[in-house]
Amino acid sequence: MNEQHPLNPNSDTPDNARARATPSRHPLAPLRDPGTVRLRCQAVLRSVEDGVSPFFSVRREALPAVAERVAALTRRRFPDLAIPLHSRWRHFEAGGVDRRAQLDALLAGRSVGERARAHFDLTVVSVLLDAGAGPQWRYTEPLGEGAGQGAGDSDSGPSGRVYQRSEGLGVASFRAFLAGTFSSTPDDPLRADAAALQRIDASVLRAVFQASPSNPVVGLEGRAGLLARLGQALQAEAARTGGPSRPGLFYDRLTQGGTLTTVSATAVLGELLASMAPIWTSGSRVQGLPAGDVWPHLWAGAAVPGGVDSTTSGWVPFHKLSQWLTYSLLEPLQWAGVQVTGLDALTGLPEYRNGGLLLDAGVLVLRDPRLAARVWKPSDPLIVEWRALTVALLDEVAQRVRAVLGKTAEELPMAGVLEGGTWAAGREIARELREDGSPPLRLDSDGTVF
Repeated sequence: MNEQHPLNPNSDTPDNARARATPSRHPLAPLRDPGTVRLRCQAVLRSVEDGVSPFFSVRREALPAVAERVAALTRRRFPDLAIPLHSRWRHFEAGGVDRRAQLDALLAGRSVGERARAHFDLTVVSVLLDAGAGPQWRYTEPLGEGAGQGAGDSDSGPSGRVYQRSEGLGVASFRAFLAGTFSSTPDDPLRADAAALQRIDASVLRAVFQASPSNPVVGLEGRAGLLARLGQALQAEAARTGGPSRPGLFYDRLTQGGTLTTVSATAVLGELLASMAPIWTSGSRVQGLPAGDVWPHLWAGAAVPGGVDSTTSGWVPFHKLSQWLTYSLLEPLQWAGVQVTGLDALTGLPEYRNGGLLLDAGVLVLRDPRLAARVWKPSDPLIVEWRALTVALLDEVAQRVRAVLGKTAEELPMAGVLEGGTWAAGREIARELREDGSPPLRLDSDGTVF
């Protein structure tokens, strides 16, 4: 994709953009702020409500029913309303199995920092492998390794428990991590490092996910490329700043080698976006620089927290996978004794379960129903608009859900609403309306956005 802004075809070259950058202010810094994500998405929502969109209309009268559905599902899933964060670690619990305990038993005797680095290694790799698997794919966990029962996309198979979709991707990547797939050090399999990641290709992931012509996984090549580029970025980052060339270096960077005891969620996202910028080659380029999950929209405007930024006008940042990764790293930080502040600064995730909930429940309505039959790419204006509307309206859904449940934003941050929550409700309503539980819009995914 690598698009230039349609309203500015003569975008700067990378050299010119870098020449103007100052050490303290990256030219894309405004687009890396979750506050900008919210403001740009709200601008798109206002324009759609003004009736100018050829794709969508908004029915606010459907919002109360969505909030009631989400609140009721949250109560069913978490009767005590002790709602965990929306995180990759929930998928590691698929089938009622405490896989974190399995990992930590293998890490027994290591220091707090070493356990945190292993948790970071697993989380980063697993999240980057989690961008939808398609409705046909299944993963069978080896017998004896995943005994347990509980909620999740799973059932019983002849050799072990069978999982699909995000749970399957999570369990498969967890087992691959324990097997040393992402480590180049045979006597230390419980790690991921640059050397091993750069050797990952589609054939390796095909084995990890038990993929075959009869059990296809969408976007294997895209995911393999993402891991290989992560390895390159980690190697370059370690050479430039010191530290291990593994995802665990983010723990050291965020905590200054384990000396800080408080970190903001925004700082976690900022570190990931800055360090991992080179891996997002399938996203857009802004001012000649790779911007990742950022897309042009006519009504995005130029708003940023505290004012406007004309240099990024017309671009809507989402950073879905990076925000999902941020949410997923918060618990490993907490387990290492680090307090994470400002959880609600992050936004809802603009992916097909949350966005699908709003479409399937009638909050968003396609102006032309025939649009649902087409296959769309992440860069298509309809998809950009759908995702922007999803972010903006999730904030409103979250407020309503909190009111129904009697919770404050501090007690139930967005990460809890998502987990409670909107993501599960999106999956639930999709199954009610379509036998295969597919999203209401058909997506051409390369495994790096959805």
